Amino acid sequence: MATAIPEHHTHDTEPSRAQEALTELINNGDLDRLVHLARLIGSAQDAMSDEMVSRLSAMTGDGLDLLDRVIRSGVVKALPTITTLVENGDLERLVHLARLAGAAQDAMSDEMISRMAGMVGDILRLVDRITRAGTAERLLEIAEQIEKTHAITDLLQSLASAAEEAAHVPAPKGGVGGLWEIIKQPETQQTIQFLILVGRHFRSHRRAHHPAEP
Repeated sequence: MATAIPEHHTHDTEPSRAQEALTELINNGDLDRLVHLARLIGSAQDAMSDEMVSRLSAMTGDGLDLLDRVIRSGVVKALPTITTLVENGDLERLVHLARLAGAAQDAMSDEMISRMAGMVGDILRLVDRITRAGTAERLLEIAEQIEKTHAITDLLQSLASAAEEAAHVPAPKGGVGGLWEIIKQPETQQTIQFLILVGRHFRSHRRAHHPAEP
């Protein structure tokens, strides 16, 4: 038969346990921390008005609501992607791009926005027509040929050199004599020959697509 523990013995052990717990709190410094925390809370409570307490309560509620929405929206799954954007600097670039777009939007008037919208629509229609007609492939082939021959680069450099040289050469004398001086130069004859070749090839391509043309 189990021996019943006297009631007065149980009451005697409760102060002993409390004393042991209090001694442990004192030894590890937790009691000092609890005292400092209580003083801090008391000071904050004395410094806060009822209005501040209401605002803090509302802010806490809003914070918990926001945290609940974040968890339910599954944005946590996007954290690795966001971390990658931050590490490689793409997030900063997106911020600068957004600022640039915002500044451009602030600088544009309603008329400018309407014109740009119309221009974008025209460009999209042009791209659609080029794609449906199969012109894009031909344009790419021509662009590759031009790139191999450096024709565009040579043309731009020639325009820049000609503009610079034209600013320093003397003005033409005029008359048949001046024209003869220009024509008899080999560079002039080569230029004329090149233009004749361009015209010949252009006429050949036009006849291939439009046989009725002369």
